[in-house]
Amino acid sequence: LNIEVMASLEELPLLPVFDGVKLAALATVLYVIVRSLHLKSSPAPPHVTYQDTPLNRFLFKSCQILTQEYIPPLLWGKSGHIQTVLYGKMGRVATPKPCGVRTFLPMEDGATMTFDIFEALGDHSTQDDITMVICPGIGNHSEKQYIRTFVDHSQRKGYRCAVLNHLGALPDIELTSPRMFTYGCTWEFAAMVSHIKREFPQTLMAVVGFSLGGNIVCKFLGERHSNQERVLCCVSVCQGYSVLRAQETFLQWDQGRRLYNFLLASKMKKIILAHRDTLFGTKSSRLDDADLNRLRAATSLMQIDDTIMRKFHDYHSLKEYYETESCVQYMHNISVPLLLVNAVDDPLVHPSLLAIPRTLADKKANVLFVLTQHGGHLGFFEGAVLLPKPLTWIDKLIVSYTDTLCQWGRQPDLLLNKTNCMYIC
Repeated sequence: LNIEVMASLEELPLLPVFDGVKLAALATVLYVIVRSLHLKSSPAPPHVTYQDTPLNRFLFKSCQILTQEYIPPLLWGKSGHIQTVLYGKMGRVATPKPCGVRTFLPMEDGATMTFDIFEALGDHSTQDDITMVICPGIGNHSEKQYIRTFVDHSQRKGYRCAVLNHLGALPDIELTSPRMFTYGCTWEFAAMVSHIKREFPQTLMAVVGFSLGGNIVCKFLGERHSNQERVLCCVSVCQGYSVLRAQETFLQWDQGRRLYNFLLASKMKKIILAHRDTLFGTKSSRLDDADLNRLRAATSLMQIDDTIMRKFHDYHSLKEYYETESCVQYMHNISVPLLLVNAVDDPLVHPSLLAIPRTLADKKANVLFVLTQHGGHLGFFEGAVLLPKPLTWIDKLIVSYTDTLCQWGRQPDLLLNKTNCMYIC
């Protein structure tokens, strides 16, 4: 019997020796993919920090996107890195091309700022005259795809749009003075707002800032109470609130922030070097050839800021530059409705920075802090499985939030002072 069993076993095909190892390797790869792409994470509504006020109750009732699930593309949308990289590489998909009019305004120091105005493509649902006043992210302008997508969506919903082009960001516009944009200089944004108030005396403004633009618009509104006149609301998306603390975390390797730091520094170097004749070659410039050599060797934003950026406004130290340019010390002065949006998986914004908007929303009735689990940095793509939709969750949120505030102002039992847009909450 034993002889027959042994003979039968000899006739069976031999299994590959390394099948077990291959299966273990495959299982490991699948496990890493599932974990890195967060495929087990379920879609969820954003977490909102707020106070219980009549306005906020109206917002949750009428602005339904605040209570609905944000559903990113199934296969990759739950990875903050992929959302961020896709935003950085392609901006948006099927990007429209809105038609605007460019305005050039001379500044007191000889700089020439530009912004583009895009008229509404129809009437607003409440028949109000509202202008979206938009400040893009670092080194961005009205021709960027994510800005074009948001502008087109806003136009179709009845909003006029005005988009600031950061000083030095447009590749075909030369600088006219040895200065370019910084993290928190509000001069150009203030000039654009003043122009809009003069040209459209009946309009109210919804102020919108993306990333670095969020820091600028919040700082602008908090610097002077008069800056909030005729402002309907303010929306800030994916900013870090404190430049000093953000730059400290940008030197850390967790979540790949040091790599993102290097990539952003490379982008800044490219912009600065494109204007090197104006920035380094004039008598009125605060920069010299030694600064140019240090710029070429820089591998981080902090090195560029210390070598170049702080000198545009004659800051004596990097710490002074970061502290003065941050909106965190001005935000408590904002009285108009303020929507602050961030994503947990944003690899550029350290989780510790999110305590700033959360604390502000706990203390001030006019502030909503909206935190999504996914979205990355300025991504917020939506979609079923693989391909993202042209319109993103953040585009829809900003317009829906602004629409709701316009409806709130139409309530007969509420007071709306259109001189300064201070709402009774």
